[in-house]
Amino acid sequence: MVKITAAQVNELRKATGAGMMDCKKALVEAEGDYDKAVDVLRKKGQKVAAKRADRESSEGAAVSKINGDNTVGVAIVLGCETDFVGKNENFLALANKLADKAINFDNKEDFLASDFEGMTITEKLVEQTGVIGEKLEITAFEKLEAPYVGTYVHINKIAALVGLSSKNEEVAKDVAMQIASMGATTLSYKDFDASFIASETEARIAVIEKDNIELGRLGKTLKNVPQYISMAQLTDEVIAKAEEDAKAELKAEGKPEKIWDKILPGKLERFISDNTTLDQEQCLLDQNFIKDEKINVAGYVKSAGSDLTVTSFKRVALG
Repeated sequence: MVKITAAQVNELRKATGAGMMDCKKALVEAEGDYDKAVDVLRKKGQKVAAKRADRESSEGAAVSKINGDNTVGVAIVLGCETDFVGKNENFLALANKLADKAINFDNKEDFLASDFEGMTITEKLVEQTGVIGEKLEITAFEKLEAPYVGTYVHINKIAALVGLSSKNEEVAKDVAMQIASMGATTLSYKDFDASFIASETEARIAVIEKDNIELGRLGKTLKNVPQYISMAQLTDEVIAKAEEDAKAELKAEGKPEKIWDKILPGKLERFISDNTTLDQEQCLLDQNFIKDEKINVAGYVKSAGSDLTVTSFKRVALG
């Protein structure tokens, strides 16, 4: 029987991350041959991965990396099965190593097929599945390029990337925090498809009307039923009619016509706010800015520089 030294075990452990006993058993099985021992551990990982293929990798770590000149960023999620593993230092170290590698690739497929410590990323994940005993996989991969890219990571649960038209570290951080916190799905209402807006309008009105039936039964104040839900629907004709309706309301209330100009802007602003709920929820630039809800994100960015714009954004999260 070949004698296995502590130095051999330690070398294998450092290379694979496997436990001391697993490394010793692999070396014994491989009769001291290092490469064969690595293969033994990989096969163990394959067996464990096959058994856990149907498990959910809903926990893990969201991480991001930005290149040296802040023009390219990547955000990935290394998924695992439990929060306990997701917070482990070695697991987080692996996630960050993978992100360092990921920034060199444009898509998840090429990234997974690339070399990592003598094997592909996919093979490394299988190996570590055997080491950790939980299913590991890359559950999210997003890349972004812009004249200036910033990022924000929230306790390794959410990672956001934002692209700006020019360098502004403070705005990049603030907007990336907004993306992480508020979960916008698109940059502007102009990105919405007309059929999507139509179906969302119908669905949202139906929900409010159903709620109002119950509120009415309880004698409570009814919710406002909007006519529209996006700025995309507020044509010049719609705004003009809203202004005429507001004037008619002021006249009915007996307000002097000479003060209408002071009241109308507020009423129109309220009309737009009440009828753009979809934009406020899903469009980054139309959301209330989390650090000052008196303005939206577009207003905040513009206040930092008239030529500064958000060009794009990405967001990854656990689950």
